[in-house]
Amino acid sequence: MAENSRFTQFNDINGERDGRVEFSDTTNLIEQSVYHYSLQERETPYLYRQLYSYDEVPRVSFNHRHVPINMPKEIWITDTTFRDGQQAGAPFTVQQIVDLYKLMHRLGGENGLIRQSEFFVYSEKDREAVRRCMDLGYEFPEITSWIRASTEDFKLVKSLGIKETGVLVSCSDYHIYNKMGLTRKGAMEKYLGVIREVLEMGIRPRCHFEDITRADFYGFVLPFAEALRELGVEYGIPVKIRACDTMGYGVTYQGAALPRSVPGIIYGLNHYAGIDSSMLEWHGHNDFYKVVTNASTAWLYGASGVNCSLLGIGERTGNCPLEAMCMEYASLKGTRDGMDLSVITEIAKYFENEMGYVIPPRTPFVGRDFNVTRAGIHADGLLKDPEIYNIFNTEAILGRPASVAVDAHSGLAGVAYWVNTHLQEKGCSEKLQKRSEEIAAIKALVDREYEDGRCTSLSEGELCAIVCAAVPRLSEYFQ
Repeated sequence: MAENSRFTQFNDINGERDGRVEFSDTTNLIEQSVYHYSLQERETPYLYRQLYSYDEVPRVSFNHRHVPINMPKEIWITDTTFRDGQQAGAPFTVQQIVDLYKLMHRLGGENGLIRQSEFFVYSEKDREAVRRCMDLGYEFPEITSWIRASTEDFKLVKSLGIKETGVLVSCSDYHIYNKMGLTRKGAMEKYLGVIREVLEMGIRPRCHFEDITRADFYGFVLPFAEALRELGVEYGIPVKIRACDTMGYGVTYQGAALPRSVPGIIYGLNHYAGIDSSMLEWHGHNDFYKVVTNASTAWLYGASGVNCSLLGIGERTGNCPLEAMCMEYASLKGTRDGMDLSVITEIAKYFENEMGYVIPPRTPFVGRDFNVTRAGIHADGLLKDPEIYNIFNTEAILGRPASVAVDAHSGLAGVAYWVNTHLQEKGCSEKLQKRSEEIAAIKALVDREYEDGRCTSLSEGELCAIVCAAVPRLSEYFQ
Protein backbone atom coordinates (compact mmCIF):
# COMPACT_ATOMS: atom_id res chain seq x y z
CA MET A 1 0.00 0.00 0.00
CA ALA A 2 1.10 3.62 -0.57
CA GLU A 3 2.30 5.56 2.48
CA ASN A 4 -0.86 7.65 2.68
CA SER A 5 -3.08 4.57 2.79
CA ARG A 6 -6.06 4.71 5.12
CA PHE A 7 -5.47 1.05 5.93
CA THR A 8 -3.05 -0.52 8.41
CA GLN A 9 -1.93 -4.11 7.82
CA PHE A 10 -3.07 -6.47 10.58
CA ASN A 11 -0.71 -9.00 12.20
CA ASP A 12 -1.85 -12.60 12.62
CA ILE A 13 -1.35 -14.62 15.77
CA ASN A 14 2.10 -15.77 14.60
CA GLY A 15 3.32 -12.21 14.30
CA GLU A 16 3.57 -12.50 10.52
CA ARG A 17 2.07 -10.11 8.04
CA ASP A 18 -1.26 -11.36 6.82
CA GLY A 19 -2.12 -9.69 3.53
CA ARG A 20 -5.68 -10.92 3.58
CA VAL A 21 -7.08 -8.54 6.20
CA GLU A 22 -6.35 -4.95 7.16
CA PHE A 23 -7.67 -2.50 9.75
CA SER A 24 -9.37 0.52 8.22
CA ASP A 25 -8.95 3.85 10.00
CA THR A 26 -11.98 5.07 8.07
CA THR A 27 -14.52 2.42 9.05
CA ASN A 28 -12.69 1.26 12.21
CA LEU A 29 -13.21 -2.32 11.09
CA ILE A 30 -10.96 -5.15 10.01
CA GLU A 31 -11.60 -5.51 6.30
CA GLN A 32 -10.49 -7.63 3.43
CA SER A 33 -7.37 -6.32 1.76
CA VAL A 34 -7.95 -3.43 -0.59
CA TYR A 35 -7.96 -4.68 -4.13
CA HIS A 36 -5.51 -3.16 -6.57
CA TYR A 37 -6.81 -2.82 -10.10
CA SER A 38 -4.45 -2.87 -13.03
CA LEU A 39 -5.04 -1.18 -16.33
CA GLN A 40 -6.84 -3.54 -18.70
CA GLU A 41 -5.55 -2.80 -22.18
CA ARG A 42 -7.69 -3.61 -25.21
CA GLU A 43 -7.16 -3.51 -28.94
CA THR A 44 -10.75 -2.42 -29.54
CA PRO A 45 -13.09 -0.24 -27.45
CA TYR A 46 -15.59 -1.70 -25.02
CA LEU A 47 -18.77 0.31 -25.56
CA TYR A 48 -21.22 -1.44 -23.21
CA ARG A 49 -23.55 -2.23 -26.09
CA GLN A 50 -25.77 -4.29 -23.76
CA LEU A 51 -26.60 -0.96 -22.07
CA TYR A 52 -25.97 1.61 -24.78
CA SER A 53 -27.23 0.21 -28.06
CA TYR A 54 -27.76 3.74 -29.41
CA ASP A 55 -30.92 2.69 -31.27
CA GLU A 56 -32.73 2.07 -27.98
CA VAL A 57 -33.23 4.00 -24.76
CA PRO A 58 -30.19 3.24 -22.54
CA ARG A 59 -30.75 0.32 -20.19
CA VAL A 60 -30.01 0.08 -16.47
CA SER A 61 -28.52 -3.20 -15.22
CA PHE A 62 -28.46 -4.44 -11.63
CA ASN A 63 -26.00 -6.62 -9.74
CA HIS A 64 -27.75 -6.09 -6.36
CA ARG A 65 -24.56 -4.89 -4.67
CA HIS A 66 -25.09 -2.16 -2.10
CA VAL A 67 -22.47 0.24 -0.80
CA PRO A 68 -22.71 2.24 2.45
CA ILE A 69 -23.76 5.84 2.76
CA ASN A 70 -20.71 7.81 3.83
CA MET A 71 -21.41 11.55 3.64
CA PRO A 72 -18.32 13.63 4.42
CA LYS A 73 -18.31 15.92 7.43
CA GLU A 74 -17.90 18.88 5.07
CA ILE A 75 -19.74 19.19 1.77
CA TRP A 76 -19.81 22.13 -0.61
CA ILE A 77 -20.79 23.42 -4.04
CA THR A 78 -18.53 24.43 -6.91
CA ASP A 79 -19.61 26.49 -9.89
CA THR A 80 -19.17 26.15 -13.66
CA THR A 81 -21.47 28.96 -14.82
CA PHE A 82 -18.65 30.84 -16.53
CA ARG A 83 -17.23 27.71 -18.18
CA ASP A 84 -19.75 24.97 -18.98
CA GLY A 85 -22.69 27.31 -18.46
CA GLN A 86 -21.42 29.89 -20.96
CA GLN A 87 -21.19 27.20 -23.61
CA ALA A 88 -24.99 27.02 -23.68
CA GLY A 89 -25.63 30.41 -25.24
CA ALA A 90 -24.27 33.86 -25.96
CA PRO A 91 -21.04 34.65 -24.11
CA PHE A 92 -21.38 36.80 -21.01
CA THR A 93 -19.93 40.28 -20.88
CA VAL A 94 -17.17 41.00 -18.38
CA GLN A 95 -19.57 43.09 -16.27
CA GLN A 96 -22.16 40.29 -16.23
CA ILE A 97 -19.52 37.83 -15.02
CA VAL A 98 -18.40 40.21 -12.27
CA ASP A 99 -21.99 40.91 -11.18
CA LEU A 100 -22.92 37.22 -11.05
CA TYR A 101 -19.69 36.38 -9.22
CA LYS A 102 -20.59 38.97 -6.56
CA LEU A 103 -24.05 37.46 -6.21
CA MET A 104 -22.57 33.96 -5.85
CA HIS A 105 -20.26 35.23 -3.12
CA ARG A 106 -23.25 36.59 -1.21
CA LEU A 107 -25.30 33.42 -1.78
CA GLY A 108 -22.52 31.16 -0.47
CA GLY A 109 -22.21 33.17 2.73
CA GLU A 110 -19.34 33.66 5.13
CA ASN A 111 -18.58 29.93 5.28
CA GLY A 112 -17.96 29.77 1.54
CA LEU A 113 -20.39 26.97 0.74
CA ILE A 114 -19.96 27.93 -2.91
CA ARG A 115 -16.30 26.97 -2.71
CA GLN A 116 -14.98 27.58 -6.23
CA SER A 117 -15.94 28.99 -9.63
CA GLU A 118 -14.14 28.02 -12.83
CA PHE A 119 -13.34 30.44 -15.65
CA PHE A 120 -12.10 30.29 -19.21
CA VAL A 121 -8.77 32.06 -19.70
CA TYR A 122 -8.31 32.00 -23.48
CA SER A 123 -9.39 35.44 -24.67
CA GLU A 124 -8.44 38.85 -23.33
CA LYS A 125 -12.08 39.25 -22.28
CA ASP A 126 -11.83 36.01 -20.26
CA ARG A 127 -8.67 37.20 -18.57
CA GLU A 128 -10.13 40.62 -17.79
CA ALA A 129 -13.07 38.92 -16.07
CA VAL A 130 -10.65 36.80 -14.03
CA ARG A 131 -8.60 39.83 -13.00
CA ARG A 132 -11.65 41.92 -12.04
CA CYS A 133 -13.12 39.10 -9.96
CA MET A 134 -9.76 38.49 -8.28
CA ASP A 135 -9.48 42.18 -7.48
CA LEU A 136 -12.62 41.86 -5.35
CA GLY A 137 -10.49 39.95 -2.83
CA TYR A 138 -13.06 37.28 -2.00
CA GLU A 139 -11.81 34.07 -0.41
CA PHE A 140 -14.85 32.29 -1.83
CA PRO A 141 -15.68 31.31 -4.47
CA GLU A 142 -12.03 30.63 -5.27
CA ILE A 143 -11.31 31.34 -8.93
CA THR A 144 -10.10 28.30 -10.86
CA SER A 145 -9.72 27.62 -14.56
CA TRP A 146 -10.31 25.00 -17.23
CA ILE A 147 -7.65 24.52 -19.89
CA ARG A 148 -6.44 22.37 -22.72
CA ALA A 149 -3.59 19.99 -22.04
CA SER A 150 -0.80 22.21 -23.39
CA THR A 151 2.28 23.80 -21.87
CA GLU A 152 1.26 27.25 -23.08
CA ASP A 153 -2.08 26.96 -21.30
CA PHE A 154 -0.33 25.94 -18.07
CA LYS A 155 1.89 29.02 -18.29
CA LEU A 156 -1.19 31.18 -18.84
CA VAL A 157 -2.84 29.85 -15.68
CA LYS A 158 0.36 30.41 -13.71
CA SER A 159 0.72 33.98 -14.98
CA LEU A 160 -2.79 34.85 -13.80
CA GLY A 161 -2.08 33.60 -10.28
CA ILE A 162 -4.73 30.87 -10.47
CA LYS A 163 -3.90 28.06 -8.06
CA GLU A 164 -6.10 25.26 -9.46
CA THR A 165 -7.04 24.25 -12.97
CA GLY A 166 -9.27 21.64 -14.51
CA VAL A 167 -7.74 19.34 -17.11
CA LEU A 168 -9.86 17.14 -19.38
CA VAL A 169 -9.00 13.44 -19.06
CA SER A 170 -11.72 11.56 -20.95
CA CYS A 171 -12.08 8.07 -19.55
CA SER A 172 -14.59 6.09 -21.63
CA ASP A 173 -13.55 4.02 -24.62
CA TYR A 174 -15.93 6.13 -26.68
CA HIS A 175 -13.52 9.01 -26.21
CA ILE A 176 -10.20 7.17 -25.86
CA TYR A 177 -10.55 4.98 -28.96
CA ASN A 178 -13.23 6.60 -31.11
CA LYS A 179 -12.44 10.27 -30.53
CA MET A 180 -8.73 10.47 -29.71
CA GLY A 181 -7.57 7.37 -31.60
CA LEU A 182 -5.60 6.10 -28.60
CA THR A 183 -5.62 2.95 -26.51
CA ARG A 184 -6.19 2.89 -22.77
CA LYS A 185 -2.48 2.59 -22.09
CA GLY A 186 -1.70 5.42 -24.49
CA ALA A 187 -4.36 7.66 -22.97
CA MET A 188 -3.22 6.96 -19.42
CA GLU A 189 0.42 7.68 -20.25
CA LYS A 190 -0.55 10.90 -22.01
CA TYR A 191 -2.76 12.07 -19.14
CA LEU A 192 -0.18 11.28 -16.45
CA GLY A 193 2.46 13.19 -18.40
CA VAL A 194 0.18 16.23 -18.61
CA ILE A 195 -0.70 16.13 -14.91
CA ARG A 196 2.96 15.77 -13.98
CA GLU A 197 3.69 18.93 -15.96
CA VAL A 198 0.90 20.79 -14.14
CA LEU A 199 2.25 19.63 -10.78
CA GLU A 200 5.77 20.72 -11.67
CA MET A 201 4.42 24.25 -12.12
CA GLY A 202 2.98 24.13 -8.61
CA ILE A 203 -0.62 24.23 -9.84
CA ARG A 204 -3.28 21.99 -8.27
CA PRO A 205 -4.75 19.74 -10.97
CA ARG A 206 -8.44 18.92 -11.11
CA CYS A 207 -8.88 15.96 -13.43
CA HIS A 208 -12.18 15.92 -15.30
CA PHE A 209 -13.02 12.22 -15.80
CA GLU A 210 -15.22 12.86 -18.81
CA ASP A 211 -17.93 10.31 -19.62
CA ILE A 212 -17.36 8.25 -16.47
CA THR A 213 -20.81 6.62 -16.71
CA ARG A 214 -19.73 4.84 -19.92
CA ALA A 215 -16.20 4.01 -18.77
CA ASP A 216 -14.69 0.68 -17.72
CA PHE A 217 -14.54 1.39 -14.01
CA TYR A 218 -12.26 -1.47 -12.98
CA GLY A 219 -10.27 -1.64 -16.21
CA PHE A 220 -9.42 2.06 -16.54
CA VAL A 221 -11.01 4.45 -14.03
CA LEU A 222 -9.67 2.88 -10.81
CA PRO A 223 -6.08 2.21 -11.97
CA PHE A 224 -5.89 5.72 -13.43
CA ALA A 225 -7.31 7.32 -10.27
CA GLU A 226 -4.86 5.43 -8.09
CA ALA A 227 -1.95 6.50 -10.33
CA LEU A 228 -3.09 10.13 -9.97
CA ARG A 229 -3.28 9.79 -6.20
CA GLU A 230 0.27 8.44 -6.08
CA LEU A 231 1.44 11.26 -8.35
CA GLY A 232 -0.05 13.75 -5.92
CA VAL A 233 1.81 12.09 -3.04
CA GLU A 234 5.06 12.32 -5.01
CA TYR A 235 4.67 16.08 -5.54
CA GLY A 236 2.98 16.88 -2.23
CA ILE A 237 -0.01 18.35 -4.08
CA PRO A 238 -3.24 16.30 -3.87
CA VAL A 239 -4.90 15.68 -7.24
CA LYS A 240 -8.64 16.33 -7.36
CA ILE A 241 -10.96 14.10 -9.39
CA ARG A 242 -14.17 15.41 -10.91
CA ALA A 243 -16.41 12.50 -11.91
CA CYS A 244 -18.23 13.80 -14.99
CA ASP A 245 -21.56 12.26 -15.91
CA THR A 246 -21.24 13.90 -19.30
CA MET A 247 -24.38 12.40 -20.84
CA GLY A 248 -26.56 12.22 -17.74
CA TYR A 249 -26.55 8.41 -17.63
CA GLY A 250 -25.97 8.16 -13.86
CA VAL A 251 -28.62 6.44 -11.71
CA THR A 252 -29.11 6.19 -7.96
CA TYR A 253 -31.14 2.98 -7.75
CA GLN A 254 -30.16 0.58 -4.99
CA GLY A 255 -28.30 -2.37 -6.48
CA ALA A 256 -27.69 -0.76 -9.89
CA ALA A 257 -24.48 -1.90 -11.54
CA LEU A 258 -21.54 0.09 -12.82
CA PRO A 259 -20.84 2.03 -14.93
CA ARG A 260 -24.16 3.83 -14.31
CA SER A 261 -24.33 3.58 -10.51
CA VAL A 262 -23.56 6.93 -8.86
CA PRO A 263 -23.10 5.33 -5.41
CA GLY A 264 -20.78 2.73 -6.96
CA ILE A 265 -18.64 5.32 -8.73
CA ILE A 266 -18.16 7.52 -5.65
CA TYR A 267 -17.67 4.61 -3.26
CA GLY A 268 -15.19 2.95 -5.59
CA LEU A 269 -13.07 6.08 -6.07
CA ASN A 270 -13.09 6.74 -2.34
CA HIS A 271 -12.69 3.21 -1.01
CA TYR A 272 -10.67 1.36 -3.65
CA ALA A 273 -8.62 4.15 -5.23
CA GLY A 274 -8.12 5.91 -1.89
CA ILE A 275 -9.27 9.32 -3.14
CA ASP A 276 -10.12 11.46 -0.12
CA SER A 277 -13.64 12.88 -0.07
CA SER A 278 -12.28 16.43 -0.17
CA MET A 279 -10.64 15.56 -3.50
CA LEU A 280 -13.82 14.09 -5.00
CA GLU A 281 -16.33 16.13 -6.99
CA TRP A 282 -19.41 15.22 -9.04
CA HIS A 283 -20.41 16.94 -12.28
CA GLY A 284 -23.68 15.87 -13.90
CA HIS A 285 -25.97 16.73 -16.80
CA ASN A 286 -29.75 16.56 -16.90
CA ASP A 287 -30.41 14.50 -20.05
CA PHE A 288 -32.62 12.04 -18.14
CA TYR A 289 -34.03 14.40 -15.46
CA LYS A 290 -31.74 12.95 -12.77
CA VAL A 291 -29.19 15.70 -12.30
CA VAL A 292 -30.21 16.93 -8.82
CA THR A 293 -30.77 13.47 -7.34
CA ASN A 294 -27.46 12.26 -8.77
CA ALA A 295 -25.59 15.21 -7.25
CA SER A 296 -27.19 14.72 -3.83
CA THR A 297 -26.35 11.02 -3.99
CA ALA A 298 -22.71 11.85 -4.74
CA TRP A 299 -22.65 13.85 -1.50
CA LEU A 300 -24.29 11.02 0.42
CA TYR A 301 -21.80 8.40 -0.76
CA GLY A 302 -18.57 10.29 -0.19
CA ALA A 303 -17.93 13.25 -2.52
CA SER A 304 -17.43 16.57 -0.77
CA GLY A 305 -18.05 18.65 -3.89
CA VAL A 306 -20.86 18.88 -6.42
CA ASN A 307 -20.32 21.01 -9.52
CA CYS A 308 -23.23 23.19 -10.66
CA SER A 309 -24.22 26.23 -12.69
CA LEU A 310 -26.62 29.05 -11.96
CA LEU A 311 -30.14 28.13 -13.16
CA GLY A 312 -28.65 24.85 -14.44
CA ILE A 313 -27.51 26.47 -17.70
CA GLY A 314 -25.14 24.34 -19.75
CA GLU A 315 -24.74 22.12 -22.73
CA ARG A 316 -27.84 20.27 -24.07
CA THR A 317 -30.19 19.83 -21.09
CA GLY A 318 -27.84 21.71 -18.79
CA ASN A 319 -25.90 21.18 -15.59
CA CYS A 320 -27.08 20.72 -12.03
CA PRO A 321 -28.81 23.96 -10.91
CA LEU A 322 -26.67 25.60 -8.24
CA GLU A 323 -29.72 27.00 -6.47
CA ALA A 324 -31.18 23.49 -6.22
CA MET A 325 -28.07 22.23 -4.43
CA CYS A 326 -28.22 25.14 -1.99
CA MET A 327 -31.66 23.83 -1.05
CA GLU A 328 -30.38 20.24 -0.93
CA TYR A 329 -27.56 21.33 1.38
CA ALA A 330 -30.03 22.96 3.77
CA SER A 331 -32.24 19.86 3.64
CA LEU A 332 -29.43 17.39 4.31
CA LYS A 333 -27.55 19.42 6.92
CA GLY A 334 -30.54 21.00 8.64
CA THR A 335 -28.97 24.45 8.41
CA ARG A 336 -28.17 27.09 5.80
CA ASP A 337 -24.69 27.52 7.35
CA GLY A 338 -24.63 31.20 6.47
CA MET A 339 -26.04 30.97 2.96
CA ASP A 340 -28.29 33.88 1.97
CA LEU A 341 -30.92 32.07 -0.06
CA SER A 342 -32.77 35.29 -0.89
CA VAL A 343 -29.94 36.02 -3.33
CA ILE A 344 -31.35 33.22 -5.52
CA THR A 345 -34.25 35.53 -6.38
CA GLU A 346 -31.82 38.36 -7.16
CA ILE A 347 -29.86 36.06 -9.47
CA ALA A 348 -33.02 35.05 -11.32
CA LYS A 349 -34.03 38.69 -11.77
CA TYR A 350 -30.53 39.55 -13.01
CA PHE A 351 -30.64 36.83 -15.65
CA GLU A 352 -34.04 38.01 -16.86
CA ASN A 353 -33.67 41.78 -16.60
CA GLU A 354 -29.99 42.34 -17.36
CA MET A 355 -29.21 39.41 -19.64
CA GLY A 356 -32.54 38.80 -21.38
CA TYR A 357 -32.54 35.15 -20.32
CA VAL A 358 -35.97 33.51 -20.33
CA ILE A 359 -36.48 31.29 -17.28
CA PRO A 360 -39.22 28.69 -17.84
CA PRO A 361 -42.02 29.94 -15.58
CA ARG A 362 -42.48 26.70 -13.63
CA THR A 363 -38.77 26.23 -12.78
CA PRO A 364 -38.46 25.50 -9.04
CA PHE A 365 -37.31 28.43 -6.85
CA VAL A 366 -36.61 30.84 -9.75
CA GLY A 367 -39.48 30.55 -12.25
CA ARG A 368 -42.17 33.22 -12.34
CA ASP A 369 -44.89 30.72 -11.40
CA PHE A 370 -43.03 28.34 -9.07
CA ASN A 371 -45.13 29.39 -6.04
CA VAL A 372 -48.16 30.71 -7.92
CA THR A 373 -51.49 28.90 -7.71
CA ARG A 374 -54.37 29.23 -10.17
CA ALA A 375 -57.03 27.14 -8.48
CA GLY A 376 -59.60 29.08 -6.51
CA ILE A 377 -59.77 26.43 -3.80
CA HIS A 378 -56.00 26.66 -3.35
CA ALA A 379 -56.19 30.43 -3.10
CA ASP A 380 -58.80 30.03 -0.39
CA GLY A 381 -56.36 27.85 1.51
CA LEU A 382 -53.59 30.42 1.09
CA LEU A 383 -55.87 33.09 2.53
CA LYS A 384 -56.47 30.98 5.64
CA ASP A 385 -52.92 29.66 6.07
CA PRO A 386 -50.13 30.03 3.45
CA GLU A 387 -48.48 26.87 4.79
CA ILE A 388 -51.30 24.77 3.37
CA TYR A 389 -50.22 25.29 -0.26
CA ASN A 390 -46.72 26.85 -0.12
CA ILE A 391 -43.67 24.54 0.00
CA PHE A 392 -42.00 26.65 2.73
CA ASN A 393 -41.97 30.29 3.76
CA THR A 394 -40.84 31.48 0.35
CA GLU A 395 -41.24 35.10 1.42
CA ALA A 396 -38.82 34.78 4.35
CA ILE A 397 -36.33 32.46 2.65
CA LEU A 398 -36.38 33.63 -0.97
CA GLY A 399 -38.00 37.03 -0.68
CA ARG A 400 -40.93 35.79 -2.77
CA PRO A 401 -44.36 35.49 -1.16
CA ALA A 402 -46.74 32.87 -2.46
CA SER A 403 -48.95 34.29 -5.16
CA VAL A 404 -52.00 33.50 -7.25
CA ALA A 405 -52.78 33.99 -10.91
CA VAL A 406 -56.18 35.51 -11.55
CA ASP A 407 -58.31 34.01 -14.31
CA ALA A 408 -61.82 32.68 -14.86
CA HIS A 409 -61.37 30.00 -12.18
CA SER A 410 -59.84 32.06 -9.38
CA GLY A 411 -63.04 32.87 -7.50
CA LEU A 412 -63.39 35.48 -4.77
CA ALA A 413 -60.55 33.89 -2.76
CA GLY A 414 -58.08 34.15 -5.63
CA VAL A 415 -58.94 37.78 -6.30
CA ALA A 416 -58.75 38.66 -2.59
CA TYR A 417 -55.40 36.95 -2.18
CA TRP A 418 -53.91 38.74 -5.19
CA VAL A 419 -55.18 42.15 -4.05
CA ASN A 420 -53.98 41.69 -0.47
CA THR A 421 -50.56 40.45 -1.56
CA HIS A 422 -50.17 43.49 -3.80
CA LEU A 423 -51.23 45.83 -0.98
CA GLN A 424 -48.69 44.20 1.35
CA GLU A 425 -45.90 44.62 -1.21
CA LYS A 426 -46.79 48.34 -1.44
CA GLY A 427 -46.59 48.77 2.33
CA CYS A 428 -50.34 48.94 2.97
CA SER A 429 -51.56 47.11 6.07
CA GLU A 430 -55.22 46.97 4.94
CA LYS A 431 -56.69 43.57 4.05
CA LEU A 432 -59.88 43.11 2.06
CA GLN A 433 -62.13 40.23 3.06
CA LYS A 434 -63.00 37.86 0.23
CA ARG A 435 -66.76 38.41 0.75
CA SER A 436 -66.50 42.20 0.87
CA GLU A 437 -68.36 44.39 -1.64
CA GLU A 438 -65.05 45.67 -2.97
CA ILE A 439 -63.72 42.21 -3.82
CA ALA A 440 -67.08 41.37 -5.39
CA ALA A 441 -66.82 44.48 -7.58
CA ILE A 442 -63.29 43.54 -8.68
CA LYS A 443 -64.42 39.96 -9.35
CA ALA A 444 -67.30 41.22 -11.52
CA LEU A 445 -64.89 43.11 -13.77
CA VAL A 446 -62.60 40.05 -13.92
CA ASP A 447 -65.56 37.87 -14.98
CA ARG A 448 -66.45 40.36 -17.70
CA GLU A 449 -62.98 39.80 -19.23
CA TYR A 450 -63.79 36.10 -19.69
CA GLU A 451 -67.37 36.38 -20.94
CA ASP A 452 -66.19 36.58 -24.53
CA GLY A 453 -64.02 33.47 -24.32
CA ARG A 454 -60.69 34.72 -23.01
CA CYS A 455 -58.64 31.78 -21.65
CA THR A 456 -55.35 33.34 -20.44
CA SER A 457 -54.54 34.74 -17.00
CA LEU A 458 -54.77 38.47 -16.46
CA SER A 459 -51.46 40.31 -16.38
CA GLU A 460 -50.40 42.41 -13.40
CA GLY A 461 -51.05 45.60 -15.38
CA GLU A 462 -54.55 44.49 -16.36
CA LEU A 463 -55.40 43.55 -12.78
CA CYS A 464 -54.12 46.87 -11.45
CA ALA A 465 -56.33 48.71 -13.94
CA ILE A 466 -59.34 46.61 -12.88
CA VAL A 467 -58.75 47.34 -9.18
CA CYS A 468 -58.43 51.08 -9.87
CA ALA A 469 -61.72 51.02 -11.80
CA ALA A 470 -63.61 48.97 -9.22
CA VAL A 471 -62.19 50.51 -6.03
CA PRO A 472 -60.90 54.04 -6.82
CA ARG A 473 -59.74 54.68 -3.23
CA LEU A 474 -56.99 52.03 -3.73
CA SER A 475 -55.64 53.68 -6.85
CA GLU A 476 -52.54 55.02 -5.10
CA TYR A 477 -51.39 51.42 -4.53
CA PHE A 478 -52.31 50.04 -7.95
CA GLN A 479 -51.46 52.78 -10.48
